[in-house]
Amino acid sequence: MKAAFVLVKCELGRVTEVARAIMEIDGVSEVHSVTGEHDLLVKLYADDYEAFGELITSRLQRVPGLRDTVTMLAYRAFGGEAT
Repeated sequence: MKAAFVLVKCELGRVTEVARAIMEIDGVSEVHSVTGEHDLLVKLYADDYEAFGELITSRLQRVPGLRDTVTMLAYRAFGGEAT
């Protein structure tokens, strides 16, 4: 399994609603509320990097209340689950 992290910006007042909707998406492992210019950090898993295209653009980015995303594909893990 491959891992990716997505930083999410939400519409004002909709962080909890967006986080709950994201947690319902298959492939989402964790959703964290974070400080800084983004509101959420989402950890995703997929069989291969190409599968992230469908998962992120067709499912995650269509969640109502989500404004913007930044995606980072993980290529090596130094602890926990290996990618």
